Amino acid sequence: MSDSLPMPIPAQLTPAQRTQIINLIRRTARAEILPRFRTLGQADIDQKTGPMDVVTAADREAEKMIVRGLLQLFPNAHIVGEETATEEKIAGLADAEMGFTIDPVDGTWNFAHGLATFGVILSMTRFGTPVFGLIYDPITDEVLVADETDPAQVLAPRRPARVVHVSKGGPIEALSGFVSLYSLPEDKRATMAALMTRFRYLYMLRCAAHEFRMVAQGHTDFVLCANLTPWDHAAGALLVKRAGGHVACLDGSEYRADMRSGYLLCASDAATWGRVRDSFAFLLEPASDAPA
Repeated sequence: MSDSLPMPIPAQLTPAQRTQIINLIRRTARAEILPRFRTLGQADIDQKTGPMDVVTAADREAEKMIVRGLLQLFPNAHIVGEETATEEKIAGLADAEMGFTIDPVDGTWNFAHGLATFGVILSMTRFGTPVFGLIYDPITDEVLVADETDPAQVLAPRRPARVVHVSKGGPIEALSGFVSLYSLPEDKRATMAALMTRFRYLYMLRCAAHEFRMVAQGHTDFVLCANLTPWDHAAGALLVKRAGGHVACLDGSEYRADMRSGYLLCASDAATWGRVRDSFAFLLEPASDAPA
């Protein structure tokens, strides 16, 4: 019977499906995230790997709501949410014709401590390649969105869509960007810290959503990502690319959502990417031997 046949997986999201996903994210923020912002007590904040890696009910409940909504739209999708991810699920993105990655509250430490620098990240992947991405700012109600064919644009209520573009780049001393120093291996941190004065400014927002947003909109020139996780990086990589930027792993290989090691570098153009890559090439060197 035809009723028993699996639903076909679309090659590309329709405009209606894109709108449904964006509306799902907005509804989730109103229902599960914003009511908890600046209302959490210490008992509502749990540690995962340590005091700087935390999770709240907003993360857990928002992820549940987004997953339910996606499965209603795409019953056969392979979904990887940060709060329920396993290595097996992440690896499964490589074989999934339609995958979704979700970071229900990116920048949870900021969120849990009353800072408004947090967001929701969602990507759609095809066999590990990001083909749709969005970053949502619940505070401003703005969505930064792109797919593999359309340019990155900002959508906001009662305003026309605005196409965004990366910066013009430039020499190292004129560049500003994002490097999460404490995400790097311990034996590389001192070298990175010494390099920071070569750049105009280097920042750490503890929120990939806003770091990628700043690069895609041309406010900063690059972002370097370590500890690769698909819910943090897949959408942002596509958004920067569709805003005109150059995106690749630090070793020059193509970024894929199922990657778990290496470094992702997104910059305003290929020339700028190359200059930043050369500055950070020491990260690819083998770990130094511990002193005797």
